[in-house]
Amino acid sequence: MTLSLHTIKPAKGSTKSRKTIGRGGKRGTYSGKGQKGQKARSGVSGLKRLGARQLIESTHKLKGFKSRNKKPEILNLDILNEKFKDGDKITPEILKKNKLVDKINNGVKILGNGKISIKLEIENCEFSKSAKEKIEKAGGKIK
Repeated sequence: MTLSLHTIKPAKGSTKSRKTIGRGGKRGTYSGKGQKGQKARSGVSGLKRLGARQLIESTHKLKGFKSRNKKPEILNLDILNEKFKDGDKITPEILKKNKLVDKINNGVKILGNGKISIKLEIENCEFSKSAKEKIEKAGGKIK
């Protein structure tokens, strides 16, 4: 037999045959999967690659509640007291024009936070009980 690269082999008994373990890696009998359980079984690696945790967290964010009821824009009495003069007429359109509210589609509700010392004539607005009392006490009119 001639000596060539493909015929060269180590001497008999000088090398050990490697132990076949776990399948899928050089990390011992369990191949880095630990012991029993879902993650030790086959087929779970694909779920890990997809990012199961991110998948769960992204669907978790979808929970919650959004009311279907339209809510009116809110305005307090102290703002009306600062921005308007005695005897002024107030409507949602005027409030939007003066940039005191953004939208008037769902209406405007006036709350009783603060004091009012001027007479105002207010139309087409909703009121809290305290706001209505304060406006009428100051001599204002509500239509």
